[in-house]
Amino acid sequence: MKFRRLGAAVAALALCGALIPTLVQAQSFDRPVRIVVPFAPGGTSDILARLIGPKLSEAVGQPVVVENKPGAAGNIGADAVAKAKPDGHTLLLMDIGSLAVAPSLFPDLSYDVQKDLAPVGMVMFGPYVLAVHPSVPAKTVPELVAYAKANPGKLAVANSGVGALNHITSVALARDLGIDWKAVPYKGGAAASRAVVSGESTVIINGATATLPFVTSKQLVGIAVTGDGRLPALPEAQTFKEAKLPLSDAGTWQAILTTGKTPPEMISKLNAELQKILAIPEIKEKVAEQGGMVRPGTPDEVKAWLATNIESWGGIVRAADIKSNSN
Repeated sequence: MKFRRLGAAVAALALCGALIPTLVQAQSFDRPVRIVVPFAPGGTSDILARLIGPKLSEAVGQPVVVENKPGAAGNIGADAVAKAKPDGHTLLLMDIGSLAVAPSLFPDLSYDVQKDLAPVGMVMFGPYVLAVHPSVPAKTVPELVAYAKANPGKLAVANSGVGALNHITSVALARDLGIDWKAVPYKGGAAASRAVVSGESTVIINGATATLPFVTSKQLVGIAVTGDGRLPALPEAQTFKEAKLPLSDAGTWQAILTTGKTPPEMISKLNAELQKILAIPEIKEKVAEQGGMVRPGTPDEVKAWLATNIESWGGIVRAADIKSNSN
C-alpha cells in the first residue's frame, strides 16, 4: 500500500512538472511584441505607443515594435489584431471611442469588438481641444457659433477619419447647436491637425496630446476643452460645461487590447507591466505635458467602459443618421 501511495505521489509530481513549463511558457514572451496603432504617426495613440514601447520592452525582455496601420476609423488595425495569434504578442493601442462607435457605424464590421479583442488595460484620458485656424474670426465659443451660423457650410472641421469619435462629436455639436459645417476626414489626428494648421481645413476637435503643441506655438487658437477642468497649458479656453456645449465628457480614451482568447494569465501579466509603466513619474509627466491624464485600469474596467459606450455613442450615431461613407 505504501508503494502504491508513493507511486501515486510520484505520478502527481511528474504531472505538475509537465504542467509547469506549459504555464511558464504561456506567461512568457519569446519573440518581439507588436503594438499596432490604427492611425497615422504623430497622433495621440502613436505618441503613447512610443512612450510605453521602450518600457514594455525592458519589462518583457523582447523588442517592442510600433506599427502604424491607419484606415477605416481604426478598423484596419483593430481587425489585424483581432485576427492575430492569441498569445499576447500583438497589442492594439488606440482611442477606444472608435471601437465604441464601430458596431453602429459599420454594419459589415469584419470583427466583433467585444469578442475578438481582449482588453488589457486603460492607459489615459485626454480631453478634446476645440481649436480653429487663426484666420477664423472667432476666439470664443459664442463667436464661433455666431460665425458658423452666419456662414453656413464655410467652416471645414477636420477629424481623424469617418467614424472616429471626434468626427461623431463634431456632427453631434452641429446638430445640437444648429450650425452647418463640413466634416473632413483625414488619416489620423496628426494629419487632421496639420490640415488645420495649413489652412486646408479651419476647425478641429481633437485630443489635447496631439493638438496642444500647435496651440501653444500659436499655429492654432484654442477655444474650448472637454473634461472636468481647464487645462493648465490653455487656461483661457473654457470647458465645454462652462460654454454650455453638449458632450462635455467626450475625449480620447486610450487603452491597450490584444487578440480575443488570449490566455488570461498572459493578459494579467501584460496588465501588471502596464500598471508599473504608467506609475513611472517620467511617463506621467510626459502625458501631463501634452494635456492628458494617466488612467490605469483593469481589463474588466475597459470591458465595462466599452459595453456602456457602445450603447451611448451608438445612440448618437443612429440619432444623427451618421453613415460610414459620410464626409
